[in-house]
Parts: sequence; C-alpha cells; structure tokens
Amino acid sequence: MAEIRIHRDHDLGLKKAREIAWQWAEQVEQKFDMACTVHEGDDEDTVEFTRSGVKGELTVKADGFELVAQLGFLLGAFKSTIEGEIQKELDVLLSAGKKKAPAKKKPA
Repeated sequence: MAEIRIHRDHDLGLKKAREIAWQWAEQVEQKFDMACTVHEGDDEDTVEFTRSGVKGELTVKADGFELVAQLGFLLGAFKSTIEGEIQKELDVLLSAGKKKAPAKKKPA
C-alpha cells in the first residue's frame, strides 16, 4: 500500500481550522465520493475518510493539519497525482481562511 503524509502549519486556531476541515470533507465527499466522519475533541478533531481503495485521517489542531492516507494497489500508481491534488485543495482552503474581512469605515 502506498501512503500519503501531508502536514500544514497554520495560525488560525481550532475554531477556524475546524471550519476549513469541514469544507475539505464536504469537497472530497462530493468530488471523490468519499465517506467522511468527523470526531470532535477538546484540543483536536479527526476527519476519517474512506472509499474503495482509500482510507485515511485528517487531524485538525489549532496550529496545524496532519493528513495520512493509505492508497490501495490500483490507486497507489497515482500517488503523486493524488497527493498533489490534496495539497492544492488544502492550500486553497488555508489561504482563503487567512483572508480577513475588509475593515469597516467608522462613521464620521
């Protein structure tokens, strides 16, 4: 079995990181027909995901994400492509999460 390991540091805090992880889970459910289960904890959450040929976990912490996935024999041949897509999706969601709302003007 091929294994994918991806780590991303962030400074978003657990609440915002949770929101991003849930967005990611919704995306992979729709895009790749994954079944995702979220387990919330006090200090971290775990998003378990699975489908035929893939099984893994995304650990969500206040300061980072850690994704570990096991690819079956057939999907193992596409490991680098799959890893690149996962990295791209996580990076897009993280960069969107870092953007702050524009400052509001104070009344004169």
